[in-house]
Amino acid sequence: MHHAAFHNLRTALSRHLIALAIAVLTACSPAPQKATPRLLKVSVVTLRAQSVSIMTELPGRVVAYRISDVRPQVNGVILKRLFTEGGEVKLGQQLYQIDPAPYQASYNSAQAAAVSAGALADRYRRLSAANAISQQDLDNAVSADLQARASVETARISLVYTKVLAPISGLISRSSVTEGALVTANQPTAMATVQQLDSVYIDVTQPSSMLLRLKREAASGVLQQSAAGQTPVRLKLEDGSDYAEVGTLQFSEVTVDEGTGSVTLRAVFPNPQRLLLPGMFVHEVIEEGVQKNALLVPQPGVGHNQKGEPTSLVVGPDNVVQLRVLTADRAIGDQWLVTGGLKPGDRVIVEGTQSAIPGSKVEPEEYHAAGAGKAIPEASPPAGNVK
Repeated sequence: MHHAAFHNLRTALSRHLIALAIAVLTACSPAPQKATPRLLKVSVVTLRAQSVSIMTELPGRVVAYRISDVRPQVNGVILKRLFTEGGEVKLGQQLYQIDPAPYQASYNSAQAAAVSAGALADRYRRLSAANAISQQDLDNAVSADLQARASVETARISLVYTKVLAPISGLISRSSVTEGALVTANQPTAMATVQQLDSVYIDVTQPSSMLLRLKREAASGVLQQSAAGQTPVRLKLEDGSDYAEVGTLQFSEVTVDEGTGSVTLRAVFPNPQRLLLPGMFVHEVIEEGVQKNALLVPQPGVGHNQKGEPTSLVVGPDNVVQLRVLTADRAIGDQWLVTGGLKPGDRVIVEGTQSAIPGSKVEPEEYHAAGAGKAIPEASPPAGNVK
């Protein structure tokens, strides 16, 4: 019994010592520290006022300066085609030869009849002078002479029309008729078409508000104009390259569609190399002047609220996120031209906008976009509060 009591005492003492050691170790260990939350990192662009060239890029089509259909003015069979399809022709150049034989015969007959009528009129004039015939006989003879002369001129014109001539200078299309084909005077189907292409029109269809804006800018002197008071325009071709020649905007040549309210703006461009062909798709670039103290915001930094208004998230001086409602005038390449809601020095978030919450604190770092501030042609404006 004494041995068992001693064993129990030793076991209890060991347990007490172990518990005491654990308590000492726990007391010596440092107290756990509360974790500091990490701030969200965002990329910002610090806005600065700058001068921006405002250029509007509008899609359009090339239209020939003049178009003329070639149609026969007399009936007959085509004997020859005297031009190269797709080639250059000059005003008055012969294009076709219609069989002239029947018209030559008519001309010869009319000439013979005119000679006879003329001789009769001369004889009647002498007889009238001697009072050998009545005045009525003389008048009939003179009238017959005039009609015969008119018949000769009609026959001569018909003979000339057997040579089908180019109505204008330009490039000629393929021929719709071949040798041996029968053509009729003023037929609805053109034998060929000639298009004058040394200069061409560029037609651009836009809302009538665009025309009003350009006219206001021209009147106020904002729209760039030449010394002659004309508005120069440039072209980008379908492959994206720049067209070398400079054109002129024609405000006078416009038509308004009453159904859609659209208007056709027409510009004239020199085309010495015949590079611009009718129907070709191009972009017309109009320089609308320079806007000073402009603010450009990269497109990733502009969103929209539920009302469709353009908005931006801005990092304030205390690094707290603020929501701003903007007035965006237009897009300049990959940036928005902002005219309200922001000021120079504002730090606009362009990366991290999905995670940034207005009122929260963030860790901003400057974002450097390639080509920021570069003035390039206008795109479509954002929805919402846009002028």
